[in-house]
Amino acid sequence: MTAELLIAFIVFAFVTSVTPGPNNMMLLASGANFGLRRTLPHMLGISLGLMLLVLSVGLGLGQLFEQVPLLYNLLRYVGAAYLLYLAWKIAQAGAPDSREGKRGKPFSFLQAAAFQWVNPKAWIMAIGAITTYTPQDDFVINVLCIAALFALVNCPTMSVWTLAGSLLRNWLDKPQVLRGFNIGMALLLVASLYPIMADVKGAL
Repeated sequence: MTAELLIAFIVFAFVTSVTPGPNNMMLLASGANFGLRRTLPHMLGISLGLMLLVLSVGLGLGQLFEQVPLLYNLLRYVGAAYLLYLAWKIAQAGAPDSREGKRGKPFSFLQAAAFQWVNPKAWIMAIGAITTYTPQDDFVINVLCIAALFALVNCPTMSVWTLAGSLLRNWLDKPQVLRGFNIGMALLLVASLYPIMADVKGAL
């Protein structure tokens, strides 16, 4: 991999990781509800899950989607349905010690890692990384490098969203304000699906 291609990929990984999407909306909400420390497993799970997804796409799963495009679109619809379910859960959540609403808890490491497999944006990121930035020469080694770099870039950029959420905790100390914030985060999570689903419709 040339230095120019490496720099271009790092920019791609940074932009796709730091911009709003399902993961970042959920991290912002988790930081506000549970704080930075309790959200760390969620963040690390995202990084590992995305790294494994990139590896899987690079080592053969991407070819399956090229041969059966309907399967890829079906996966994105399933992911979108699950995200709507998560948005509902966020909107209904109360504070961790709240008696109003449902007692909440942050995503675990394994839940966050598994979520990447139904996260439409994560699939777009993984497929884009492999098809655009991975040279064919020494392909397997390049796939390993791309996956590792994605995880390294992804984790610190996500921490920005978690930290932003945790800084809002004092402002969200009233149950009514926290409930309004969670509803807002749920709506933003739903809104983050629009570009992805519009892309699916354009492909049909």
